[in-house]
Amino acid sequence: MSSDRIAHPSDVLRPRNVGAPIKRTEDPRLLTGNGEYTADRKPDRALHLAFLRSGQPHARIERIDTAAALAASGVVAVFTAEDIAGDFQPVIPFSRMANYYATPIVPLASRKVRYVGEPVAAVVATSRYLAEDALELIEVDYKSLGAVSRAELAVANDAPFLHEEASTNVLIAREFKKGDVAADLNAAAVRVGGRFEMTRKAPLAMEPRSYAAEYEKSRDAITLYTSSNIPGIVRDAISESLGLPGHRLRVVAPDVGGSFGSKGSLYPEELLICIAARKLRRSVKWTADRLEDVSSSSQAFGEIVDAEMGFDANGIATSLQADVIGDVGAYSIYPWTCGLEPVQVVSFLPGPYKIRSYRGAVRGVATCKPPTGPYRGVGRPISTFVAERLMDLGAKALGIDPLEIRRRNLVRSEEFPYRIASGIIWDKTGFVECLDAAAEAAGYEQLRKEQAEAREQGRLFGIGIATYAELTGIGSRIAVAPGMPINTGSETAKITIDSTGAITAAFGVASHGQGLETTLAQIVADDLGARFEDVRVIQGDSDEVPMSTGTYASRSAVLGGGAAKHASKILQQKIKRVASHLLEANAADIEVTEGMATVLGTDRAVSFKQIAKAVYADMKTLPVEAREELSATYTYDPINGTTAAATHIAAVEVDPVSCFVRILKFVVAEDCGRIINPMIVDGQVHGGVAQGIGAALLEELIYDEDGQLLTASLVDYMIPSAPDVPLMDVVHIESESAVAGGFRGMGEGGTIGAPAAIANAIADALSPLDIDVSILPMTPERIFKLMEQAKLKSRGKVDE
Repeated sequence: MSSDRIAHPSDVLRPRNVGAPIKRTEDPRLLTGNGEYTADRKPDRALHLAFLRSGQPHARIERIDTAAALAASGVVAVFTAEDIAGDFQPVIPFSRMANYYATPIVPLASRKVRYVGEPVAAVVATSRYLAEDALELIEVDYKSLGAVSRAELAVANDAPFLHEEASTNVLIAREFKKGDVAADLNAAAVRVGGRFEMTRKAPLAMEPRSYAAEYEKSRDAITLYTSSNIPGIVRDAISESLGLPGHRLRVVAPDVGGSFGSKGSLYPEELLICIAARKLRRSVKWTADRLEDVSSSSQAFGEIVDAEMGFDANGIATSLQADVIGDVGAYSIYPWTCGLEPVQVVSFLPGPYKIRSYRGAVRGVATCKPPTGPYRGVGRPISTFVAERLMDLGAKALGIDPLEIRRRNLVRSEEFPYRIASGIIWDKTGFVECLDAAAEAAGYEQLRKEQAEAREQGRLFGIGIATYAELTGIGSRIAVAPGMPINTGSETAKITIDSTGAITAAFGVASHGQGLETTLAQIVADDLGARFEDVRVIQGDSDEVPMSTGTYASRSAVLGGGAAKHASKILQQKIKRVASHLLEANAADIEVTEGMATVLGTDRAVSFKQIAKAVYADMKTLPVEAREELSATYTYDPINGTTAAATHIAAVEVDPVSCFVRILKFVVAEDCGRIINPMIVDGQVHGGVAQGIGAALLEELIYDEDGQLLTASLVDYMIPSAPDVPLMDVVHIESESAVAGGFRGMGEGGTIGAPAAIANAIADALSPLDIDVSILPMTPERIFKLMEQAKLKSRGKVDE
């Protein structure tokens, strides 16, 4: 895989660490098996938890008999909702959104179950094996209330309500509107549209969800180790729910083996394990098996979009309208709410294009499935899929090349900042530059010639383009989820030099594979003037910094990096002031670099270790007024955040016999601002595209009409393997953003652009057969059925 950067005029002035492909400091321990994941914790005399999960999609719990399970060997306790009713308060995913119903989150199902896999009872035993054996002894009687497994059926008048208190299955409804869409569509030279769908998929992190609640008797305190990327939010929610002060509840996210969003919400199991530890005054552990993880962790997508776009005769998009039904599952999630995914579909649907009028309406509908939650790209994979298919359809109808129609409609550099039709504001970024760079890297004109030759040979060869934009590292002015009251727009860094001269940088952001220990250390080293290898980064610990919210929405580099830069500069000034006394020089004449404070133009210098000794130990070196703690804390808020953009180009070939899709070429040109570590950035792009390939071609959670999951194992749920992921060409457009450091987020882009580019490439490949692509994933089975229908149609056996 190759990577290129468009040279930046200030490249020659780059700091030594930021911008360098430094090897990840995490890797030696992770690759040698010396990492510590939650399941690796070994608290003294730990008990083990197992959950009895509902096999019913929607039913009233008539009776639960736990007597036999409680008497089983090794069992310490059995809990039902009734047993813990007084031990917590439900967690409510509040939102200021109108037309929103907040479903209470409880540890165990109370009175009724709403999806297959919902926890109904829990067994605590001396081993996981004994706990699972005891589960089989629990008797539960259910009365079926009728499954609602499809969102379209859930809005029917006769559909049973999953939440009777809401008196509807529509848990959230919202509309964005600008201009007169109907008039502009009627006046359009060309109107294109269709019904588009992205089915449900599993985030499927390598490490399943895992929790260890370690109980400390002396303080009646709990330390919860959790495979979460929001440890601070989890701490605050559990603290309030259990009435446990924050100084008696510490939440730590140690090494986390991936998340992709699924570990970015509070789960009932986290509440229950803390309740169990507190009631039993013992440490308790639980790790999901793969079946539990697939069937009970939050899921992605499940969106149906009816959309139409109008173009004038010159190929300029004038109007766009869309009606979206989002299958949000049985519950609203905390803290993001059920509006997170579906509302962002209509928010981002206009994308990077100048569309005069827009109407986007969305309904988030409850069904008998696990909740949908954050997933890499939130809302934008489906909005990009729809917008980019409409662009291709418009190009086809007007006889314009797909590359050219995008160039005519993209927001250009002189038009930033630009408010799109849904109200989102894009700051200055490289929309057109990414498009042009991707076309050049792909050899677009030559690809079209190769396609013409392939078609002469009867081969199904297609080329697809997808251009998108996303908000990253958003500040306090914009909530991550619509209407949520929790501040997700700031991040704190605390940097300390101790009495030995060692540097520790603590952050609220929490890594789940992005390499934050490396990238944040690079920033601190440059802005503090330290050696990279001397900086230790701590993250994911609620005790280290106040309100350590975590990592989501491509925020770590923008917010964590911004906080690191500011805190480093403050601490550097303290170093200079101390050094000015030690070196008998003006602080303004001192340069701090490579862990040394040096008087400019001389060889007089002191090390960080000497400075620390003077401050903390040597009482005769400094005057009293010059002693100040070598520590700095800064909370950074970028206010609006920043915009990231990319163009993906894919070339594919469809095998007419097997109906498998082979990706021949894949190019990404992205703008994530100033690059901190190009090796890590490339890794994020490659991994994101691999996930996007899964969404485009393979991955699908299939539920039957009774709400039963048919693809609950990796035998049936297909994910990309190494041969499915092509070599990629990655081009970086480094246009600095306005936030500290000039960074932009980029961890989600691969999953946003790849599905749409591949969908357009497949549609292009199948266009000689007059086959359209309107649903993802395009599995071999779906392609086969479409090709069979095309054959029948060509023979006049299918009605036009």
